[in-house]
Amino acid sequence: MVFHDPRSPRERIAALGPRALAHLVGSLEPRTVAALDSHWEYLARTGQRGPESDWEIWLILAGRGFGKTRAGAEWVLNAAQSVPGARIALLGATVADARAVMVEGESGVLARASESAGVTFEPSLRRLRWENSSTAWLFSAAEPEALRGPQFHFAWGDEAARWPNAAATLASLRLALRLGSRPQLVLTTTPRPLAWLKTLTEAPGVVVTRGTTKDNSANLSATFLRSMARDYGGTQLGRQELGGEIIDDVEGALWTRAMLEACRVRILPPLRRTIVAVDPPASSGARADACGIVVVALGHDGCGYVLDDASIHGATPERWARAVVAAAERHAADRVVAEVNNGGEMVTSVLRTVSTTLPIKAVHAAAGKVARAEPIASLYSTGRVHHVGAFPALEDEMCGLLIGGDYTGPGRSPDRADALVWGLHELMLGPAGAAPLIRNL
Repeated sequence: MVFHDPRSPRERIAALGPRALAHLVGSLEPRTVAALDSHWEYLARTGQRGPESDWEIWLILAGRGFGKTRAGAEWVLNAAQSVPGARIALLGATVADARAVMVEGESGVLARASESAGVTFEPSLRRLRWENSSTAWLFSAAEPEALRGPQFHFAWGDEAARWPNAAATLASLRLALRLGSRPQLVLTTTPRPLAWLKTLTEAPGVVVTRGTTKDNSANLSATFLRSMARDYGGTQLGRQELGGEIIDDVEGALWTRAMLEACRVRILPPLRRTIVAVDPPASSGARADACGIVVVALGHDGCGYVLDDASIHGATPERWARAVVAAAERHAADRVVAEVNNGGEMVTSVLRTVSTTLPIKAVHAAAGKVARAEPIASLYSTGRVHHVGAFPALEDEMCGLLIGGDYTGPGRSPDRADALVWGLHELMLGPAGAAPLIRNL
């Protein structure tokens, strides 16, 4: 059996006894000893070094503080210096994140570059340039269309599990990696229970490195490590954020995966009402949140049924309004329920420009998204709501809503889940839905 020590050479040397350590240091020239602390091969743990096998994507799934950013930055520096004229994409959740963490952060490219590397950052152009003509550009995962034109040899994406519309963004990035004989992509992220991420871990050409916060204990505060172990050790949150595990359920979530699996049905009963619920984005364009568009119905059995998730991302008001009308027509909806907190009368006006006969009810949020969701989650727990099929993007958001008010993602806002809540509230908790059912015996 071959034993692979995950520690860095520095950590292994530091663990030597006093006599062995003194003998080793005495055998080296002073300038060699002084240079070691700036040499990545000396500092890097096994999990922070690029895979030795041939690979297309190196996916580092690890807990916070593992050293993912440092590994990504060092890999970029090596790629830029090894391939003169290399074109590199640096992709963060936003451009601000890419700059603050990947470039200017304490573990970012600029901080880790030696003076001899000759790298210059041009913030106004979102660009890093090397003296050997290699260039790296900063991109936002919220603007995947920006990746359509350029092409690259290498790319590094950070905190990919937190990207909005991550699967589509990753596809755009991979399509842009088409230069050279061996294009490569490094993804560094704390994992989340996302379908696309699970699929990626099993894909050919993908090498997965897993790690925990504790792996980097030599470089982290002992007080931090103790408090994290005390407060989160063994919990689902701790296993995900510190242990780097993909956990299907987040502790404290209003909905669990098992709850949603149990509510699936294939056959619809006769329906009393059908509603299209809309949670409009506060802005338009590529940077906008999704427009949540969810179709729900109330059956004659008194149960709610989720029929469709027609949500749309990065759309103009006219485009999402057309999607709402199309969903209403497709499902013969009785009414459209639209939240108007962000857009006011503009929301109903935009919908009216597409369909003058559309029955619309405007609703105003008096409480936060999670507070509105809690009574709806209770309906699920008692078996009164069913999903007709599977709605992965919607269900991921539902499982990210936590008791107490937090939202853990995916994306910045649970727009799909909020639309669902508005629709089911109208059907089942509003005046009509709250009325007692009369049955003939």
